[in-house]
Amino acid sequence: MSTNIELESVSKLASGKVRDLYEIDDKTLLFVTTDRISAYDVIMANGVPLKGATLTQLSAHWFKVLPERVPGLKTHFITLDPPAGLSDADKEKVRGRSMQVRKLKVFPIEVIVRGYITGSAWNEYKKDGTVHGLPMPAGLQQCSRFPQPIYTPSTKAELGQHDENISPEQAAKIVGDQYASRIEELALKVYKAAAEYAGERGIIIADTKFEFGLDEETDEIVLIDEVLTPDSSRFWPADEYEVGRDQDSFDKQFLRNWLTREGLKYKEGVAMPADIAESTSARYRDAFKRLTGKTLEEAVEALGA
Repeated sequence: MSTNIELESVSKLASGKVRDLYEIDDKTLLFVTTDRISAYDVIMANGVPLKGATLTQLSAHWFKVLPERVPGLKTHFITLDPPAGLSDADKEKVRGRSMQVRKLKVFPIEVIVRGYITGSAWNEYKKDGTVHGLPMPAGLQQCSRFPQPIYTPSTKAELGQHDENISPEQAAKIVGDQYASRIEELALKVYKAAAEYAGERGIIIADTKFEFGLDEETDEIVLIDEVLTPDSSRFWPADEYEVGRDQDSFDKQFLRNWLTREGLKYKEGVAMPADIAESTSARYRDAFKRLTGKTLEEAVEALGA
């Protein structure tokens, strides 16, 4: 398990909750996904086995699938191959858990699309009948499907801070009117295509978080970061779905539920028991196999040496 990875042959630009970013050249970054995991915006003291490889390989799968289903979609993905300048030792550290991506200007919002009402959206709806300030139909139950997927952005908090739900109008003020409608349109198209793809494989994507960047040379909106992983999405088994209750899931809701039960929500320095970490890993890998049709080990093996 690798929660802290240091590469010697490339320069680190930043470390996030899960990912480390390295600069390859002026136009290219190396994304390295560790086994760190965060919940309620707090990084756990220990990690989840094989998580970094699972997220990387699943994102790469979506970066291949989505442009085939969403005409005109651009992504930042270049290759899973390590950059030429990486030392052999560094290549071994990042095998299966890194990808080269285009360096772009990042829009400073979290682009959330919800197909079902759960989590913070359900809590707000119960209180005010709204989701991110948007009026919703009366009579929705926990985990009900929305008549249509909805775009519900949030702020992108600094490390250690908490994201805040905002309205589409507030998001437009942050990113600019000229880009806001295109981001919303793309996010909804990507979600619908992904939800259909996952549904064919027995998974409901209840909601998901996207990030977008701007290619300043072409003025194009580009899908970036991780995509449709168990870290950024709620995945439910379709054959167990039932309205009116919380759902079993393939994502880190399992970890969130444990933290809540134990009274550890928002607390720093929490170490997961081994069974919680292993169960989370198993759920992530189960989702990976259902969505890609192969095991994580098979995907990594296909990368070669």
